[in-house]
Amino acid sequence: MRKLKNLKCKWELSLVAFLMLEIVLFGLLNPRFLKVRVLLNSANDFVTVAIIALFMTLVIITGGIDISMGSVVGLTSVVMGLLWQELGMNIWAAVTCALIVGGICGAINGFLVAYVGVQAMVATLGTSFLYAGVSLVIIGFSGISAAEGITGFPDAFRAIGHGYIMGIPSSLILFGTLIVIAYVILHNTTFGRRVYLTGVNRQAAEFSGIKTKIIILSTHMLVGIGAAVSGMYITSYLSSSRADHGATLTLSVITAVVLGGTAITGGEGSIVGTALASVIIGLMTLGLQMAGLPTQFVGIGIGLLLVISVSIKSFLSGNNILAELKKKLRAE
Repeated sequence: MRKLKNLKCKWELSLVAFLMLEIVLFGLLNPRFLKVRVLLNSANDFVTVAIIALFMTLVIITGGIDISMGSVVGLTSVVMGLLWQELGMNIWAAVTCALIVGGICGAINGFLVAYVGVQAMVATLGTSFLYAGVSLVIIGFSGISAAEGITGFPDAFRAIGHGYIMGIPSSLILFGTLIVIAYVILHNTTFGRRVYLTGVNRQAAEFSGIKTKIIILSTHMLVGIGAAVSGMYITSYLSSSRADHGATLTLSVITAVVLGGTAITGGEGSIVGTALASVIIGLMTLGLQMAGLPTQFVGIGIGLLLVISVSIKSFLSGNNILAELKKKLRAE
């Protein structure tokens, strides 16, 4: 356990070093990148990913995965917009309903995985198409163009994505608040310890009295709520409610979690690591754009980060070909 903690600490320090290197490198390519205001506002490039990634960390620690979160972002955005515009509901009541819808979507995913026994990737792939289809259907029934979406949100709601509090962007405050919440849930509660135990050995956790099905269901619900918060933020920031808002988030979210040090096989991970990785991805996106590179290079960069981080984690943990060869040679 102590060796695992040391490895986690070293990984997080490596992420900090990489983040500093990234800032210096992109600063050399474009001096505007080093301006404090630019760096503060860069939160808009990663907060939608980070919000989901923080809670996705819990799901992956249990040994699962959720690839439907992008569709949940779009669905909750549409639900919120329709309730506000078509039914005349107060915008904050509509936001609350959207959060509930997100939690229900997560609960459906968790139920399929934990109680029905469907493999997590298969279950959430299916529900991803389901939620995306539902969002298109309900916005179609309302007579609103899916391409144009719903606009005209009140200024108080738009302040979530564009406001400042004491000179600090509201996006950073939202990000910081959710880091604290996720950190406390995972690292300072009995529930968090049970999440780790479920990921390390689910059968042993059940023998020790932990209701692993409820743990898995709960983590998926948290991701659903996180996706709904992300949907609320992106709707506020873009001042538009659309079904395709979360269409490109899946790769970035999983990369942030894995790059942050969470083992894709479960049982290991941290909120601090995920938060640092989210910032790294966000600054990479901003830096590449400010360097004048086409947007498709952003996807290449994120993909490389995912492959490299998984490879390094696998090597450090000893789950690699060289380690297997060493074991066989020793056995002989």
